[in-house]
Amino acid sequence: MTQTTNNRVLTFVLAMFSLASLLLFLIPAYVIRPFRYQSPQELTLAIAVKRIAPSLTLILSIVVLLLGVRLWRRSGVAVRILTALALLVSLGSAVMVRQNYFEWMFHPITTAGFVSVDKAQLPDREMLMTVQIGSDARAYPIARMAYHHILNDTVGKEPIVVTY
Repeated sequence: MTQTTNNRVLTFVLAMFSLASLLLFLIPAYVIRPFRYQSPQELTLAIAVKRIAPSLTLILSIVVLLLGVRLWRRSGVAVRILTALALLVSLGSAVMVRQNYFEWMFHPITTAGFVSVDKAQLPDREMLMTVQIGSDARAYPIARMAYHHILNDTVGKEPIVVTY
Protein backbone atom coordinates (compact mmCIF):
# COMPACT_ATOMS: atom_id res chain seq x y z
CA MET A 1 0.00 0.00 0.00
CA THR A 2 1.38 3.42 -0.91
CA GLN A 3 1.80 6.12 1.70
CA THR A 4 -0.96 8.22 0.08
CA THR A 5 -3.41 5.30 0.20
CA ASN A 6 -2.33 4.51 3.76
CA ASN A 7 -2.91 8.15 4.78
CA ARG A 8 -6.38 8.10 3.22
CA VAL A 9 -7.30 4.93 5.10
CA LEU A 10 -5.96 6.37 8.37
CA THR A 11 -7.83 9.63 7.74
CA PHE A 12 -11.05 7.72 7.10
CA VAL A 13 -10.59 5.61 10.25
CA LEU A 14 -9.80 8.76 12.24
CA ALA A 15 -12.98 10.44 10.97
CA MET A 16 -15.12 7.34 11.71
CA PHE A 17 -13.78 7.00 15.26
CA SER A 18 -14.37 10.69 15.87
CA LEU A 19 -17.92 10.34 14.52
CA ALA A 20 -18.48 7.30 16.75
CA SER A 21 -17.41 9.39 19.78
CA LEU A 22 -19.86 12.10 18.79
CA LEU A 23 -22.69 9.60 18.36
CA LEU A 24 -22.02 8.18 21.83
CA PHE A 25 -22.83 11.65 23.14
CA LEU A 26 -25.65 12.57 20.75
CA ILE A 27 -27.76 9.38 20.81
CA PRO A 28 -28.78 9.65 24.50
CA ALA A 29 -29.07 13.44 24.26
CA TYR A 30 -31.42 13.14 21.28
CA VAL A 31 -33.55 10.28 22.60
CA ILE A 32 -33.95 11.42 26.21
CA ARG A 33 -35.39 14.89 25.74
CA PRO A 34 -38.65 16.44 26.88
CA PHE A 35 -41.88 16.81 24.92
CA ARG A 36 -41.28 13.81 22.75
CA TYR A 37 -42.50 10.24 22.94
CA GLN A 38 -39.68 7.79 23.53
CA SER A 39 -40.39 4.20 22.64
CA PRO A 40 -39.13 1.46 24.96
CA GLN A 41 -36.62 0.43 22.29
CA GLU A 42 -35.27 3.99 21.98
CA LEU A 43 -34.91 4.33 25.74
CA THR A 44 -33.21 0.95 26.01
CA LEU A 45 -30.73 1.98 23.32
CA ALA A 46 -30.13 5.41 24.87
CA ILE A 47 -29.53 3.96 28.34
CA ALA A 48 -27.21 1.27 26.98
CA VAL A 49 -25.21 3.86 25.03
CA LYS A 50 -25.10 6.21 28.05
CA ARG A 51 -23.75 3.34 30.16
CA ILE A 52 -20.86 2.41 27.83
CA ALA A 53 -20.10 5.91 26.54
CA PRO A 54 -17.62 7.04 29.24
CA SER A 55 -15.27 4.10 28.66
CA LEU A 56 -15.74 3.92 24.92
CA THR A 57 -15.24 7.64 24.26
CA LEU A 58 -12.02 7.55 26.26
CA ILE A 59 -10.73 4.63 24.20
CA LEU A 60 -11.82 6.27 20.95
CA SER A 61 -10.16 9.56 21.95
CA ILE A 62 -6.88 7.77 22.63
CA VAL A 63 -7.08 6.00 19.26
CA VAL A 64 -7.93 9.29 17.50
CA LEU A 65 -4.96 10.93 19.24
CA LEU A 66 -2.59 8.15 18.18
CA LEU A 67 -3.88 8.19 14.60
CA GLY A 68 -3.68 11.98 14.61
CA VAL A 69 -0.05 11.97 15.71
CA ARG A 70 0.79 9.48 12.98
CA LEU A 71 -1.06 11.46 10.32
CA TRP A 72 0.23 14.85 11.50
CA ARG A 73 3.82 13.98 10.68
CA ARG A 74 3.18 13.01 7.08
CA SER A 75 0.24 15.11 5.94
CA GLY A 76 -0.59 18.48 4.53
CA VAL A 77 -2.60 21.33 6.03
CA ALA A 78 -6.06 19.94 5.13
CA VAL A 79 -5.44 16.61 6.88
CA ARG A 80 -3.93 18.40 9.87
CA ILE A 81 -7.06 20.55 10.18
CA LEU A 82 -9.26 17.43 9.93
CA THR A 83 -7.06 15.71 12.52
CA ALA A 84 -7.34 18.64 14.95
CA LEU A 85 -11.10 18.78 14.43
CA ALA A 86 -11.47 15.01 14.92
CA LEU A 87 -9.48 15.19 18.14
CA LEU A 88 -11.53 18.14 19.37
CA VAL A 89 -14.79 16.29 18.64
CA SER A 90 -13.55 13.09 20.31
CA LEU A 91 -12.27 14.84 23.43
CA GLY A 92 -15.37 17.04 23.61
CA SER A 93 -17.57 13.96 23.43
CA ALA A 94 -15.48 12.22 26.10
CA VAL A 95 -16.06 15.19 28.40
CA MET A 96 -19.77 15.61 27.58
CA VAL A 97 -20.72 11.96 28.21
CA ARG A 98 -19.47 12.44 31.76
CA GLN A 99 -21.71 15.47 32.34
CA ASN A 100 -25.30 15.39 33.52
CA TYR A 101 -26.39 17.70 30.72
CA PHE A 102 -30.04 16.81 31.25
CA GLU A 103 -29.94 18.74 34.53
CA TRP A 104 -28.72 21.81 32.65
CA MET A 105 -32.09 21.91 30.90
CA PHE A 106 -34.14 21.64 34.08
CA HIS A 107 -33.84 24.36 36.68
CA PRO A 108 -36.04 24.31 39.77
CA ILE A 109 -38.53 27.12 40.13
CA THR A 110 -37.49 29.00 43.25
CA THR A 111 -40.55 31.22 43.55
CA ALA A 112 -43.83 30.43 41.88
CA GLY A 113 -45.78 33.25 40.30
CA PHE A 114 -49.54 32.90 40.06
CA VAL A 115 -52.29 34.84 38.38
CA SER A 116 -56.02 34.65 38.88
CA VAL A 117 -58.09 32.43 36.59
CA ASP A 118 -59.49 35.38 34.65
CA LYS A 119 -55.96 36.67 33.92
CA ALA A 120 -54.47 33.33 32.94
CA GLN A 121 -53.71 33.14 29.24
CA LEU A 122 -53.44 29.44 28.57
CA PRO A 123 -54.46 27.60 25.41
CA ASP A 124 -57.70 25.65 25.76
CA ARG A 125 -55.85 22.37 25.32
CA GLU A 126 -53.18 23.14 27.94
CA MET A 127 -52.69 20.24 30.34
CA LEU A 128 -52.60 21.21 34.01
CA MET A 129 -51.78 19.62 37.35
CA THR A 130 -54.16 20.91 39.97
CA VAL A 131 -54.13 20.90 43.75
CA GLN A 132 -56.90 22.00 46.06
CA ILE A 133 -56.62 22.08 49.83
CA GLY A 134 -59.64 23.60 51.50
CA SER A 135 -60.71 26.65 49.52
CA ASP A 136 -57.21 27.31 48.15
CA ALA A 137 -56.44 25.89 44.69
CA ARG A 138 -53.51 26.02 42.28
CA ALA A 139 -52.99 24.92 38.69
CA TYR A 140 -49.56 24.12 37.29
CA PRO A 141 -49.12 24.01 33.50
CA ILE A 142 -47.48 20.73 32.44
CA ALA A 143 -45.48 22.43 29.67
CA ARG A 144 -43.90 24.78 32.21
CA MET A 145 -43.30 22.05 34.78
CA ALA A 146 -41.61 19.82 32.20
CA TYR A 147 -38.63 22.18 32.11
CA HIS A 148 -38.40 22.49 35.87
CA HIS A 149 -39.74 19.20 37.24
CA ILE A 150 -40.12 20.41 40.80
CA LEU A 151 -41.73 23.27 42.65
CA ASN A 152 -42.11 23.91 46.36
CA ASP A 153 -45.37 25.68 47.10
CA THR A 154 -47.93 26.26 49.83
CA VAL A 155 -51.60 25.52 49.24
CA GLY A 156 -54.12 26.13 52.00
CA LYS A 157 -51.26 26.77 54.44
CA GLU A 158 -49.85 23.31 53.69
CA PRO A 159 -46.37 23.03 52.19
CA ILE A 160 -46.39 20.81 49.11
CA VAL A 161 -43.96 19.67 46.45
CA VAL A 162 -45.26 19.66 42.89
CA THR A 163 -43.30 17.47 40.53
CA TYR A 164 -43.59 16.26 36.98
